[in-house]
Amino acid sequence: MNPDTVVQLMRDALMLTFWLAAPLLAVGFVVGLAISLVQIATSIQDNAVSSIPRLAAFLIALLIFLPWMLQKTIAYTTALLGDLGRYAR
Repeated sequence: MNPDTVVQLMRDALMLTFWLAAPLLAVGFVVGLAISLVQIATSIQDNAVSSIPRLAAFLIALLIFLPWMLQKTIAYTTALLGDLGRYAR
């Protein structure tokens, strides 16, 4: 296996990780920002007020995006294992 192949494999793995994490991180960011604005407006600074809605939104987003995430992961794994003979050289 030459260095270019290794670099391409690592790049593909990192890009897949980025695309899988991006929707969940975006939801967490938007919900966190909205909760922070509500806390500023109401002067409520309790940790539970900020943590529980953010965790609930993250869980809902995970349930919504899970089929897409599994599809992407299965496609990547199938492509990787399908070319396994090429990488063994």
